[in-house]
Amino acid sequence: MVTKRVAVLLIYVSWRCLLRILLLTLYFAPDPAANAVIMTELAEQLAALGHEVTVVAAFPHYDTNRIWDAYRGKLVQREQHGPVCVYRTYLYVPGNKTNIVGRLLNYLSFNLLSALVAAWQPRHDVILAPSPPLTNGMGAFFVSRLRGIPYVYNVQDIYPDIAIRLGLLTNPTLIRHFRWMEDFVYRHAAAVTVLSDGFRRNLHQKGVPETKLAVIPNFIDVDFVRPGEKDNPFSRAHGWQERFVVMYAGNIGLSQNLQNVLAAAALLQNHPQIHFLLVGNGAAKESLRQQAQAMALDNVTFLPFQPRESLPDLYATADVSLVSLSRDIGSESVPSKAYTIMASGRPLLAAVSHDAETRLLVQQANCGLWVDPDDPAALAAAVLNLRDRPALRAEMGVNGRRYVEQHHVPHMVARQYAALLRQLAPPSALTAAHHHG
Repeated sequence: MVTKRVAVLLIYVSWRCLLRILLLTLYFAPDPAANAVIMTELAEQLAALGHEVTVVAAFPHYDTNRIWDAYRGKLVQREQHGPVCVYRTYLYVPGNKTNIVGRLLNYLSFNLLSALVAAWQPRHDVILAPSPPLTNGMGAFFVSRLRGIPYVYNVQDIYPDIAIRLGLLTNPTLIRHFRWMEDFVYRHAAAVTVLSDGFRRNLHQKGVPETKLAVIPNFIDVDFVRPGEKDNPFSRAHGWQERFVVMYAGNIGLSQNLQNVLAAAALLQNHPQIHFLLVGNGAAKESLRQQAQAMALDNVTFLPFQPRESLPDLYATADVSLVSLSRDIGSESVPSKAYTIMASGRPLLAAVSHDAETRLLVQQANCGLWVDPDDPAALAAAVLNLRDRPALRAEMGVNGRRYVEQHHVPHMVARQYAALLRQLAPPSALTAAHHHG
């Protein structure tokens, strides 16, 4: 009888602790942006834990730089993504991603409409709002105050720091405005989650109390991205089975410093077996393509973003995968693509600053090599080194795979988010009054 009572009590306590979570995110599947993959997986995992998750996201637009045809002419659309209810909203998409005014209109149009849609939803217990953009935090604040519930701000990138370092944001008045907004979002959040100790130090130096900061890393679906055969449908379609493929996959933007990769490719043109593959879209892609053409680089191929179902074969096609970041970017955090590379069982070649968290990860996991981000000769030498040592490549691939399996599996990370959200939800949320079904 005692055992039965304990079992009933455990079920009751578990039921009491289930939450209704509102996720305000610019990107969500099927958008292929890195944040979309992360937030989609997180929503799925929180739902699998029994929580009721509602998502308010923008219409898919990241890969095409325009709203997908299926959503054009609409203002709001409701969808079901497995157990997750998704409301998609219109947003303005600028033709030029480098235009700061266009970016602002892009963010503000989404945040205004998404906040209105979120405010009309049945009352939730807690809001989770990831960045970028920083303005997501303002939308979360609006809904938080209107509905009397706390919000958690999830820092995937620190803005406006990145825009300032890249020289995209130079106007002193605008910088002051964004600094004020950044402080406002942190100050009113019930908690701020960051990806790394580097991010935690940055925010603490800006006055965010340690008690408000929680370090929760990103993750990778190790069941979806697995070590695969190089001879696969994707590599065969492009004739790369016999080539030594060095791949960069992700946003081809201003912070990735991919000019350095083109310079390394130029140094390796007398090695016809080596081929560089740059996959993705972004603000810098067209200028890089023109630069490669001007340099007559026949060992470089540009491809657009690939469908998510192609990712395992895409990463298996690579013999080495790159993380490339400008010297002033990425010192405080690890881009999510690093975990994807590690899950694929391939060595990670990191062209990042010496103090970058990615370099520390590569060393800690012993899963690749590090080179200076502005030294194309060092990058070329590292490629040759890895090409000539297949046993070393295999060992690094195994090490990386093992590391993410131990530290960056989705259900582990989702439980950390769930525990934090449960702590912050008002006491009235943790009652059997919520019926999830």
